Amino acid sequence: MNNEEILNSMIDDYKSFDEVEAIVLGGSSAAKTSDNKSDFDIYIYCTKEPPVEARRRIAEKYADNPEIDNHYFETGDVYYLRETGKPIDIMYRSPESIEGNIKWVWEECNASLGYTTCFVDNVNKSKILFDRNGWFKRLQDKTKSPYPDKLAQNIINKNFAYLKDAMFSYYDQLNSAVQRNDYVSVNHRTAAFLASYFDIIFAKNKILHPGEKKLVDFAKANCKELPKSFEQDVNTLACGNVEERLKIAANMVEKLREFI
Repeated sequence: MNNEEILNSMIDDYKSFDEVEAIVLGGSSAAKTSDNKSDFDIYIYCTKEPPVEARRRIAEKYADNPEIDNHYFETGDVYYLRETGKPIDIMYRSPESIEGNIKWVWEECNASLGYTTCFVDNVNKSKILFDRNGWFKRLQDKTKSPYPDKLAQNIINKNFAYLKDAMFSYYDQLNSAVQRNDYVSVNHRTAAFLASYFDIIFAKNKILHPGEKKLVDFAKANCKELPKSFEQDVNTLACGNVEERLKIAANMVEKLREFI
């Protein structure tokens, strides 16, 4: 069997659990941006998590040595398909938790520091594989409404201030890390700075945030407006030497100030 045939067989197995409300395919496979290193991201929405041993039996039909019931992020099962080697990442979620996120972000227009609309994007782009009572389709339809003006402005306001203008901003923290020669902290604060930077860019363009992968290429392909020297500045900040990162970060903030 090929990957699609195996996936269909797996879904038939998982949907047999009465507690499963919906099963969707997310990530790059659903967004049609996958490559040969991409996995199948499968989200199983359930009123309670199916029994671990029952999940193990399903996984062992398709894989050798599956890792079942890990809790590193969301509750999940991961394995490689025996026949094709395709990575499988299954995550179990409660309908209430994802409904709460969509309401908090999309309907009430609350912003986070970085990645604000990632869960909205996940629901929006997921491919429905099973939907027992149409619950997921109704939730997904909510995310198809126009990007709220208030949400875009809240994301910009919250994230921009903490790049450099606020006390103890990411820039301040990066400056302290550079002065200490604390290279781990330099990378940590650079990543946080970029998370807020991209949140602003996507909000300005009213585009849902796709996550942490291939962001430069995604922004170039999907954003109508980008700051000056966008790609060069991002790559230099992410990969440049420690001495130039503060200057680049400061310049990026000023270009972004002009951009918004």
